[in-house]
Amino acid sequence: MLSPALIWFLVGVAFLVSELFIPGFILIFFAAGCWLTAVFAWLFGAGLTAQITLFVISSLVLLFALRKIGLKTFQGETRENTDGQMNDVKIGKNAVVTKAIAPHAPGEIKLMGSFWRAVADAEIEAGTSVIVESQESEDGLTFRVKLI
Repeated sequence: MLSPALIWFLVGVAFLVSELFIPGFILIFFAAGCWLTAVFAWLFGAGLTAQITLFVISSLVLLFALRKIGLKTFQGETRENTDGQMNDVKIGKNAVVTKAIAPHAPGEIKLMGSFWRAVADAEIEAGTSVIVESQESEDGLTFRVKLI
């Protein structure tokens, strides 16, 4: 038969794996609660009621104490304009055109290590350096660029 400490550890691993598939930055705190309970059960041989109580309390305390800090740490950075619109940090950065851009046909740029759709008022050939002027689409995947 498996020891209670091992069971709590494996349940914590299951929570951690679930967090990878259902990202919400919540299940990781329940995994930590399981691991704290596993250590407690291993060191002190506590009964089931004490283990469940420790799991619930530690998971909730960790969740409410650390979730906001964790979200700030791992969330992307945005800036707010004076008119209240959110701007991506990519605006004003240099990029390289990887697929030619025509005035009425989007092309592609490489910007900060990723590839993005791009539009421009003039024709721009592949390999040309450009600067990102603005976010062109609501989905944030297309940028307006101009020659440097």
